Order: sequence, then structure tokens, then C-alpha cells
Amino acid sequence: MPKLKTKSGVKKRFKLTASGKVKAGAAGKRHRLSSHNGKYIRQNRGTDVLAEPDAKRVKLWIPYGLD
Repeated sequence: MPKLKTKSGVKKRFKLTASGKVKAGAAGKRHRLSSHNGKYIRQNRGTDVLAEPDAKRVKLWIPYGLD
């Protein structure tokens, strides 16, 4: 069997915790932030752990985990 490739977008957007949970940043924080108010920008700072159904989908795209 050939090696499976990791989705390149997943490498850029997600991190795995030591216990195997998936962390991700908030959506809508890349550009055009002038249309959002300061409260939205502050509250969506940093990363958060994904819900379990979403994490299962992401883990399909990283067959060998992220290093």
C-alpha cells in the first residue's frame, strides 16, 4: 500500500493536543475585519477544541497525525 497524504489545508489550520483532541482557530478572522466589531474580534482570539463529530472528520484527513 502506498503512503497516505495529509490534506495540506489541515496542516495549516489545525493542531492536535497530547490527548488527541483537535484545536482550531475561529472562522472569519483572516481578513476584512473592519466589518466586525471589537467584541467579536476579542472573543474569537486564540484557539478552541473542536466538537467530537468535527474532530472525527478532521482526523480522517491526517492519517498519521500532525507532528
